[in-house]
Amino acid sequence: MNIAIAGGTGFVGNALTESFVNDGHKVFILTRSPENKPAQEGVTYVKWLKDDAQPEKQLQNLNAIINLAGESINSGRWTEDKKQKILDSRISATREIVSIIEKLDHKPRVLVNASATGFYGSSLDKSFTENDTVPGSDFLADVTYKWEKEAMRAQNFGVRTVLTRFGIILGEEGALPLMTLPYKFYMGGKLGDGRQWYSWVHIKDVVGMIRFAVDHDSVQGPLNVTAPEPKRMNEFGRTLADVLKKPHWVPVPEAPVQLALGEKSGIVLKGQCVLPQKAKELGYPFRYLKLKDALENLLD
Repeated sequence: MNIAIAGGTGFVGNALTESFVNDGHKVFILTRSPENKPAQEGVTYVKWLKDDAQPEKQLQNLNAIINLAGESINSGRWTEDKKQKILDSRISATREIVSIIEKLDHKPRVLVNASATGFYGSSLDKSFTENDTVPGSDFLADVTYKWEKEAMRAQNFGVRTVLTRFGIILGEEGALPLMTLPYKFYMGGKLGDGRQWYSWVHIKDVVGMIRFAVDHDSVQGPLNVTAPEPKRMNEFGRTLADVLKKPHWVPVPEAPVQLALGEKSGIVLKGQCVLPQKAKELGYPFRYLKLKDALENLLD
């Protein structure tokens, strides 16, 4: 297959590209600066989001497009400027993806567009599945709602569209190194009251579920990319401590976390229990069902 990936040089994009290339597929990575990228067998870098870019000329025989592009929500404080960049980067990249699809003579079969479990807002008591269609009321819920709405325009051109709502992705990059840091210094413990939900997923299942979405025409619309057993923060931390053979004993109250992170503190102090109902119903074979197994694979 020929697959285009926007955001293909990031954490998820790298893992996905490696998986496709190892199976003999050709990957076209959309980037602002293709001239700066190292040569890689099976990978072609295609310029986009530049005034002189015409990516559609190199993408005429695509089977799938995967859009992972967007400003990181983890770096820096959420100033009003940062929040605008988080929203604008996702909308502009997705709008350009749909524009490319419109220009292609041969349309791809599927667009897999990144999203996030933040769509659902936060709750201590409710579990969310793809059947929950009303977004939450906070900043990330608003971003994901607008992001997904932009991506669904691809359906106007006969392209099956999948919205991968990522949970907390566990891997050698991303959130896990930051989570392990206090435990390595014997300072790990619950954040806030510890009751907030962490809907986690192993990076190998992220790659697996995206590829499942590409390969199976039955996958459409929202797809929760999470493991079947979310954990409350306190239990997540205890499991992490157990795997690292470190104590889980130093609680951090909400106030200093909110002071340090501002509005962004909601990422760690709030959460949602998100279940991968659609993936289970359609028969996706999870590689990591249990948090301890996932952490042992990544940290041992």
